[in-house]
Amino acid sequence: MASVLKKRGAVRQAGTSGGRGEIPTPGAKGVAGRFRDALAIARQTGLLRGPRTKIVRGRMPNALVQKAKVSSGVHSDTELIEVALANLAVADEYPSWLLSQRGTVSKDTDLEF
Repeated sequence: MASVLKKRGAVRQAGTSGGRGEIPTPGAKGVAGRFRDALAIARQTGLLRGPRTKIVRGRMPNALVQKAKVSSGVHSDTELIEVALANLAVADEYPSWLLSQRGTVSKDTDLEF
């Protein structure tokens, strides 16, 4: 898997294909943040390692795809499928992972409340 680079509060994967840009760091707000957390868990557990050789295709209603892209914050179809699969693959691990993140944000961080 390509290296993950930190840049101005975002995570960017270097050397990946599929048009992936910057990804909000785990713990981001809203539904898109939850999907990004699922990607972070999948990455940490090794599910995103290795060559990208499996092709997954399907015909979907345009409205469903567009709504899913908006909800997840992704832009490409490949990225959308990856987020959806990661969300399904790690769904049972999300609550314990989220609890393990407790205390990882500095007390000095302004959370804008």
